[in-house]
Amino acid sequence: MSSEKSSLQLSVVVPVYNEEECVEILGQKLHEAVSRIGRSYEIILIDDGSRDRTWELMTGLTKKYPCFRAIRFRRNFGQTAAMSAGFHAARGEIIVTLDADLQNDPADIPLLLERMDAGFDVVSGWRKNRQDAFINRKLPSMLANALISKMTGVALHDYGCTLKAYRHEIIKDVHLYGEMHRFIPALASWVGGRIDEVAVNHHARKFGKSKYGISRTFRVVLDLMTVKFLLQYSTRPIQIFGKIGLVFAGLAIAMVLGIAGDRLFHHDHGGHYVYLVKRPFWVITPMMFFGFCIQFISMGLLAEMQIRTYHEAQGKPIYVIKEQAASAE
Repeated sequence: MSSEKSSLQLSVVVPVYNEEECVEILGQKLHEAVSRIGRSYEIILIDDGSRDRTWELMTGLTKKYPCFRAIRFRRNFGQTAAMSAGFHAARGEIIVTLDADLQNDPADIPLLLERMDAGFDVVSGWRKNRQDAFINRKLPSMLANALISKMTGVALHDYGCTLKAYRHEIIKDVHLYGEMHRFIPALASWVGGRIDEVAVNHHARKFGKSKYGISRTFRVVLDLMTVKFLLQYSTRPIQIFGKIGLVFAGLAIAMVLGIAGDRLFHHDHGGHYVYLVKRPFWVITPMMFFGFCIQFISMGLLAEMQIRTYHEAQGKPIYVIKEQAASAE
């Protein structure tokens, strides 16, 4: 986030990746919607390493509309990195994000701003009538939203909706990695931000295809573990790792006592110890399996902490910009 004092009232940030069919229509809709609001504004388009004509069309928009700016990555870094670049470049007191595929409606931006004017720091869009396939898009999203709301303590219907509004002073203190952009409301709440949600329109996709499949769900679940850890245990990691260690210590003691009791008091007619003593392998194996799982998750969380130290201590961004374009005016 730029350290300069905000000189505009509104910044609109749009990550774009291989959307050549949508870019010009999006630019027109954004210009029409935002120019009517009556606030000073800028619109920042971030090309996340597109391999089609997206960048060429984006630079055309900067020549056509003086308030448009375009940023181009050297390669595809992902939606979170694109949003992070937009946040760093934004100069507005309020920053609004939305997708470039025309499924989010720029005409809904005033709805978010109304709630921001009511005193909220983050306003999240809710695709109440979502126009996507139920099995591979809506159902996983519903389950994910319920899980994220439960684990973070910030209840929202639609964490996955990109159409959101953020206050500058809140978002500047939020550092993004992985797929963290969807968890910004929870991270903002952690630093004292007031969160609200408003129903917005959602349109069926007319051009191209979604860049994200169901495999993204697994990455989101892993990032959710990180968010939970950061929100509750980042300053006291021994609390979570110590509790896990005590649980496994208790299980190990119970297993040893069970085997000892079986050896002392239970024999079969042949004088041999019963199944638990004869086949301890079947007890030890699941214990080892869960133990290894916990170890890998723990190492992952510690690595997350270290990578944040690595990036933030050096001021190292999670993206590399190739070029930028803006109106000459």
